[in-house]
Formats: sequence, C-alpha cells, structure tokens
Amino acid sequence: MSLAFDAWHLPGVDIRALATLALGDLTVRYPEPTPELIASTIAQLGDAGERLREHTVTELVEVIDAAAGRLLDPEDAIRGEAIEGLSAAGYSRSMAARVVDGMARDWRADRLRRLLDAELGDPAVLDELRPAGDGRRTRAYGPRLAYHVFSGNVPGVAVTSLVRALLVKAPSLGKLAADGPVLPVLFARAVSAVAPTVGRALAVTYWPGGLTEPEQQAVRAADTVIVYGGEEVVASYRDRVREDTRLVVHGPRFSVGLVSRSALDRDLDGTARSVARAVAMFDQQGCVSPHAVWVETGGETGPEDLADAVARALQAVEDELPRGRLSPAEASAIQQERTAAELKGHQPGGPSVRVLTGDGTRWTVIYDSDPAFVPSCLNRLVRIHPVDGLDEAVDRLAPVGRYLQSVAVAAPDPTRRRLADRLARVGVTRITTFDRLPWPPPDWHHDGQEPLRELLRWVDLES
Repeated sequence: MSLAFDAWHLPGVDIRALATLALGDLTVRYPEPTPELIASTIAQLGDAGERLREHTVTELVEVIDAAAGRLLDPEDAIRGEAIEGLSAAGYSRSMAARVVDGMARDWRADRLRRLLDAELGDPAVLDELRPAGDGRRTRAYGPRLAYHVFSGNVPGVAVTSLVRALLVKAPSLGKLAADGPVLPVLFARAVSAVAPTVGRALAVTYWPGGLTEPEQQAVRAADTVIVYGGEEVVASYRDRVREDTRLVVHGPRFSVGLVSRSALDRDLDGTARSVARAVAMFDQQGCVSPHAVWVETGGETGPEDLADAVARALQAVEDELPRGRLSPAEASAIQQERTAAELKGHQPGGPSVRVLTGDGTRWTVIYDSDPAFVPSCLNRLVRIHPVDGLDEAVDRLAPVGRYLQSVAVAAPDPTRRRLADRLARVGVTRITTFDRLPWPPPDWHHDGQEPLRELLRWVDLES
C-alpha cells in the first residue's frame, strides 16, 4: 500500500510549490527548492539560533530526550508514522521497529549526558565561561549555522547529526537524502512539539542532488558544513566550501570481522548468531555492517563450520527480521556475486569456494579460501575467509585501511588488545564485538574524531 510523506520541516517558511519523488511504496513530497525558499529558511534559522542559544545545555538535553521518548512510545502516533514510513520506503516492518528502537535510545538523556561529560568534562562550558586553570576561564561556542548533507544508508544517522548540533546550540539546515527522509523530519517535528523555540532551529528538506544553486546558498550561509556520503559527494563539497568554513566529513566506510579459533571452539553457534545479526541489521547498509569475516584455522571447528552456522543463523534472523525490498539492480548484483564466486570455485587449482543461499536473494554466505578482501554488494551477503592467524587478516586489510571503520573481534582479551594496536595503525577507529558492532555508543569517536568537539570554537578569558 502506497504512503505519502511530506519530507520537510521548515517552520516559519512559506511553501508555495511541491514536487514528488517515488521511494518504494513511499511517495515523498517536498518543496521546490527555489532561491527564495532557501533564503527564507536561512534567515529564519538566524533568528531561531538566537533563541536556541538562550537555552542551557541541560534544557536542550531534556528536549531531545522527550522527542526521543515519543519515538520509543508504542502508543505515540509519531512512532507509528516512523515505522510506517520506513516500511513503505523498503524495510520490513519488524526491522523498521528495531531501527527506531536502536537509534532513538542513543538520543535519551542518560546517553546524551554521557556524551557531553566524555567530551567536555564540564558541559556548562556551552552556557558560560567556566574555570579552566591558571586563572583562565573558557567557553565553547557551536556553529552560527550548520549545514548538514545527509546520506540515506542508515535511518537515524541524520538525526544523530542534528542532535549533536543542538547540543552545541547550532541551528541546522539539513539536506535530506532521497532514500532517508522519514526519521529526520519526524524527529524535528517531535522537537517542535516539545519545545517550539528549539524546533524552529531545525530545518530539514529534500531537493534533488546536482541542484547547485540551493547547495551554494546553503554553503555560503553556513560556517560549518557536515557531509555524509560517498567520495564524489565529499569531493564536490571540498571544492565549494570556503577556507574560513569548517568542513566535517564522514565519507565512505565499511566494517569487517575477525574470529579466533578459540572463539569457534568455545561457542560456534553463539558466534554465528552474533555474526548473522550484525550482517542483517540495517540490511547490511551501514558503515558498521560487516562485509567479510576472517576466521582462524587450527581449532576443533573451522571456518567452513562457521560458514554453515552463519547460514543457519541468517535464516533464523530472516524469520525474525525479514530483509526489506530490493531494487532490480540490487537483486542483480547479488546474483552476479554468487555466480562469480561459483565460477571462481570451479577454476582448476583455484581456491575452495562454497556458496550458501536462502530463498531467492534473501541471504548469501560465500566461503572463500582465498583471503583477499572483496567488498560485499550488501543486502545480507557476507564472505567467510580462512586464515592461519588473525594477523594475516590485518595484513589483507592494510590496502583499504583508510576506508575501514569498525572491526568486530571475537577472541580472548590478550589477542584483542594486541590486534587493536595493529588495526589502529592500519586505519581502524573502532574495535568492538559482533553484538555491539551495529550500535556504536553515543560517546564513540566517530571516524576517529570527537563529534561534539569538532563542531566547537573555544574562547579563553585570561586573568
């Protein structure tokens, strides 16, 4: 059943003409991005920013917490709209609910306070001059206007970006991704319902990529530009941002996993379930989704045993959290990767390859004795590679280190600590477990940076 969704939150701005975009069963309506509309939005945000900065950071935490609570409340209409919208856009209903729950928990007060304490120590530096030692006092200031360019691979990441800006009292203009308009708009509406003065400091809307005039207007007006996206998108903004404008980039990233022989011998099925859930979450579309898993040989159970167990676990996850709809291109990509793997396995003297599949293209496990890294086409397709030792896997990852984000390591603590240093030198910024892989903590160093501090400007008053 088709669902219509108004993909904008532009308080105080006159909307005169609408256009539409088809996204699965979701019909997205959005305002025509005229120069007048963008200019009016920027002017309104300037006024709203003054009101936003009158709030204390404690008050802003409470506002964000209340908005997140609405998304988590089974009886709240805004949660129902979020799940319906994500389902119409392509997720299964159960996956949509799991995504909303997992993301909105990170916007609750306890986790926001943890983030503020971890980065700032004294969050009141966002409100007033605070003692800083040596007779100095210091204060932190957020952007005058933050312009966010969102990607749509994981619903909720855009909201997290807006939350971080609100915490540092920065009004925000967000350009919605074509395939991710639902949660940012609903979050902004929830904030407005809780605290209208704070909600007026959020403006989110969609316009098609490649429209240079609205993008240039936004870039010229903002003193901080935050870009999520692929290399081409990131490069286009690097070329346009002025030297005096701060550019915060979260470019293309991927994640992988490592499994020791002792982890297999200790709990084969439990390890397989953790791997399968990490692969299935977000239908493998996230930067935190594992593309491949390297497994240490030499134990009582081996990499092929894990491949079989992960296949069983993916089928069980499919029954609980069905994968969403695929485009014809996505389905074709899965079939092509399966075929390529099967042909590789039939090469005389070539590697040992097995292809395990679910119904249709629902899930795919490729066991490949060649340890070379091959990116997944996603949508629950994962490769399992055997290695004599996990250091060999790290060596295989070195050439793509700048794209690595998270690595799940199932191994004893001494092994994990030793590998952590090697992985960090390769380029990894987060070493975790398979269970935690899809859900980074709110105070993690996002792509190796402190997400609040990278938005701040500091002012010192010396005695």
